Amino acid sequence: MNTMTTPNTFTVSSSQHSFISAVRSHLESCGVSAKTTDSGQSVMFSPLLQAARKAGYSAVPSWCMTSNRKHGRGVYAIPELFAKDSSFTIVEVKRGRKPGSTVAKKTVTPKAFTPAVPTPVVAVATSAVGICSNTDTVSLARTVTNGDADSFIPNVDTNYVSWGYHSEIKDIIKKGIFAPVFITGLSGNGKTTMVEQVCAQLKRECIRVNFTAQTDEDELIGGFRLINGETKFVPGPVLVAMERGAVLLLDEIDLGCHLIMCLQSVLEGKGKYIPKIGKYVRPAEGFTVIATANTKGKGDAEGRFIGTNMMNEAFLERFDFTYEQDYASSTVEKKILSKYANSVGVTDDSFLDNLISWGDIIRKSFKAQVVNEIITTRRLLHIVKAFSIFGDKMKSIERCVARFDETTKEAFMQMYTKVDADALENSAAKTEHTKTVETETENSGNSVTRAPF
Repeated sequence: MNTMTTPNTFTVSSSQHSFISAVRSHLESCGVSAKTTDSGQSVMFSPLLQAARKAGYSAVPSWCMTSNRKHGRGVYAIPELFAKDSSFTIVEVKRGRKPGSTVAKKTVTPKAFTPAVPTPVVAVATSAVGICSNTDTVSLARTVTNGDADSFIPNVDTNYVSWGYHSEIKDIIKKGIFAPVFITGLSGNGKTTMVEQVCAQLKRECIRVNFTAQTDEDELIGGFRLINGETKFVPGPVLVAMERGAVLLLDEIDLGCHLIMCLQSVLEGKGKYIPKIGKYVRPAEGFTVIATANTKGKGDAEGRFIGTNMMNEAFLERFDFTYEQDYASSTVEKKILSKYANSVGVTDDSFLDNLISWGDIIRKSFKAQVVNEIITTRRLLHIVKAFSIFGDKMKSIERCVARFDETTKEAFMQMYTKVDADALENSAAKTEHTKTVETETENSGNSVTRAPF
């Protein structure tokens, strides 16, 4: 029903009009009005639910949350809530008739509204709020892992090499105490992988949250969702980690904005009060928090990590330890590349040595501000993968450094030829061989299938 006929008139059922009339005043008491909403037409779901409960409703009616009304995450266009009474045409829906088969009554007085007794909000997927059993969290784990696992324990990476602060992070998690850790360092040096693999080795659950500028309390803590026609509170990753005593991995946390301040009490290990459901969630034994970031929470003056923010000092102060992780040494990096190369069938040991020397030169040049870009350990692994596919050193490097601007790309490739003098000659020979094979195939009259590169 609720058809909008013109910009200023609405056709609604009597029950819909009753909801509108009952909720209006409570919206104002919650600080929501035409002035504070999007053009006086849209409203956030959370204050709308709060107003509905004050009016005696246990949930927001489904007609308010249809797909055509959604104007963003948690935002719904409901201009009826801010319209005058004279703007409504009220109709009665007759049972047994097809949708739309109604008799309009233009001057029907809304029925007196009798507040219903609010029913408890059912929280799903976590026993931390005292509703569901542990089997529900098992079901949640199966859902998140596509049915592969009953828990959030990361898979063991057979190519992983422990180095740097691995042993200290392992000691912290193994101790089972609450000790928030902040790990900072340039991208691609294994910060996140280290935490996940420590948890994999210790068989500890690890719930990872990747931060963006839009990450907010609803995404972290949880919020109300429409499930099978009912509005239910669904806990976010923070509550699930607290309830399960898991390691909460806050990945690239410096991308978050001021909205992540909702984690203040969580970082103190004191638990979290959830006003939406009137519950206080306390962390289970073993719960702790580890955050990774490319900066120290002071922003990025160089513009390398666009989107990183100045973080609240009180928020940063709640982390017990801070680790500054650099790239692995040449010896360790050789172990990392060798393990991965073996897994993808690359046996050219000298190529790995040359890649490591090349990467080290570029990193030193970067620190000396000679170049503006850097070759990460992750980028070296990408080159090894490319070499396992193409079998051509220069082509593999070119494909993996093409993400940089043209000048930097050419400089990096030329720099590699200084380290590996035979690379250009071998690449040229391979290219000539490929052309010869293609020519012979074409001359034989057979069709040629060319690679997409």
